[in-house]
Amino acid sequence: MMEQRQIFVLHVVMIFLLILLASHGCYSVKAEEKGGGEEGDRILKLPGQPTVSFHQFSGYVTVNQLAGRALFYWLTEAAQNPLTKPLVIWLNGGPGCSSVAYGASEEIGPFRINKTSSGLYINKFSWNTVANLLFLESPAGVGFSYTNRSSDLLDTGDRRTAKDSLEFVIRWLERFPRYKNRELYIAGESYAGHYVPQLAKEIMTYNTKTKHPINLKGIMVGNAVTDNYYDNLGTVTYWWSHAMISDQTYHQLISTCDFRHQKESDECESLYSYAMDQEFGNIDQYNIYAPPCNKSDGSSAATSSRTIRLPHRPHLAFRKYSGYDPCTEKYAEIYYNRPDVQKALHANKTGIPYKWTACSEVLNRNWNDTDVSILPIYRELMAHGIRVWVFSGDVDSVVPVTATRYALAQLKMTTKIPWYPWYVKKQVGGWTEVYEGLTFATVRGAGHEVPLFKPRAALQLFKSFLEGKPLPKS
Repeated sequence: MMEQRQIFVLHVVMIFLLILLASHGCYSVKAEEKGGGEEGDRILKLPGQPTVSFHQFSGYVTVNQLAGRALFYWLTEAAQNPLTKPLVIWLNGGPGCSSVAYGASEEIGPFRINKTSSGLYINKFSWNTVANLLFLESPAGVGFSYTNRSSDLLDTGDRRTAKDSLEFVIRWLERFPRYKNRELYIAGESYAGHYVPQLAKEIMTYNTKTKHPINLKGIMVGNAVTDNYYDNLGTVTYWWSHAMISDQTYHQLISTCDFRHQKESDECESLYSYAMDQEFGNIDQYNIYAPPCNKSDGSSAATSSRTIRLPHRPHLAFRKYSGYDPCTEKYAEIYYNRPDVQKALHANKTGIPYKWTACSEVLNRNWNDTDVSILPIYRELMAHGIRVWVFSGDVDSVVPVTATRYALAQLKMTTKIPWYPWYVKKQVGGWTEVYEGLTFATVRGAGHEVPLFKPRAALQLFKSFLEGKPLPKS
């Protein structure tokens, strides 16, 4: 009789705890993860997807139980011999932009979305020809990733993003144990110039405290936000050197704007506005030589759709860091809001109270903390033997090659292989210099999203990075 009473009391307590968890939004997160292990995350086939030989998985990993923060991922395994290939985590920037929208759907992923958003077609230069690709929508609030604590959307920043991403990696490897000892690389672009090195640093710190270290081998970032002062200086210099602004505006920007201390100034803000509104003209700032995405009436949609700015830099022209949009972003926003697509991806099972968007303006405008410079992290990574590659599409005016070169020069590295042109298909793919601990490369004619504009050259760059070999000289 006593045992029955104890069992009854236990049942009541368990029911009470479940109700409590559900009321705090925590139980719904675990509901995302039903299915046990990786099999529950297997993608059978996406709507309109061509038949492929590789396996795909997607779903949620809870990174904070109390707040109900869960990050969405999409794994596309290597097309051949996935068990022998490394794992590459890809991050897009913003802050607030989706790796599914950009990295997976218009850059390095195996599929592209067609113009009617009715289906997909194969990207023959996909990076999953040589690696297993793990696209992560980070932080919570980006894409399908969510939080049950709405205040999280108003105070996210670099620090929480890095810690949540580390938690994601640890828990994801538990779900996919075959990847536990695999070589891991982290890659990304734009504001992921913060995310990628910061996550690498978190992994290095974690590895000093665990018996089961994560096998991090290297990082690669493209057109990367790196250092506030040199990014600003290099951007204005690029505009002037590419005849986008007048001599007068250039000299006024240099003399008026306090790039070093990031102080707000109405005069500086108005100078930036004047440069963009009066002197740039109707161009795509993410590729100054590409046509913008024009509306049916002939006006440009590019500028109006890119109103997001980098936090704590109110005077900058850094609009939505996601990348190039002669309209590809629109196809993604239609496709990933389709209920059948979300069902196939095991996404949005809890009914997120807003539409899936390529970038979250709320997150971007409320970014809480941002590193002034990433250069100290580069020094740490190089000192620990982590491979570091930095590349720049040379027709991007948002995070231009001049900004990156100014920033990297501050590391005062020893040159191993001096500047030379590298080749792809007997054409100059760009230029490169190899330093002790870091390789820098440009990609000729590429905009902000390098793999979108120069997919063949980007794949060559990626292969050389994985092999740890200099880019081909002929």
